[in-house]
Amino acid sequence: MSKLQQILELENIEITSKQLEQLNQFTDLLQEWNKIHNLTGAKSVEDIYPNIIDALYPYTFIEKPSSILDVGTGAGFPGMMLAIVYPQTRTVLCEPRQKRASFLKYVAMELELDNVEVAKKRVEDYDSEPFGLISSRAVTDTSMLLHLTEHLQNKMTRFLFYKGEHLFSELESVDIELNYDIIEKNQRNYLYIKG
Repeated sequence: MSKLQQILELENIEITSKQLEQLNQFTDLLQEWNKIHNLTGAKSVEDIYPNIIDALYPYTFIEKPSSILDVGTGAGFPGMMLAIVYPQTRTVLCEPRQKRASFLKYVAMELELDNVEVAKKRVEDYDSEPFGLISSRAVTDTSMLLHLTEHLQNKMTRFLFYKGEHLFSELESVDIELNYDIIEKNQRNYLYIKG
């Protein structure tokens, strides 16, 4: 049993052997690209695995989305991870920076993720029908994320925001009523807003 598989099982994150293989491939590709392009501070396997677990933990509590938009995907967290565990779900990774967008396109091709579309643009410049789930990690505050994605949501859209300790003060500045859960794990607050 691989180290990653052990960690996933400890966290009760159940995935297929194919998905485990894709996560391991992703780890290898990220390390390879990181040597040249400096995509993320997570350089070693020991740094990458916690990011994978952080990205996938919500898989244990969210409803399966009809479609996913990940805002500011960066080196793949959480959007690419969600695309791997929801292979039948259209997943758009919105990433305006060229190097990161190129990496995401390469990973989607190498891992044969037909459900992934990489949009190399800012989310406010991206146009599509509303998404089932809008996710984001470390991009901007909750109120701004809700505002920037207004044209990509409807009353059925759910949101999954990966937040830190400032979440509670951020929620105070949101001027609309939200139906949400906060799931706390380690230093992470997962904000799951239900449509």
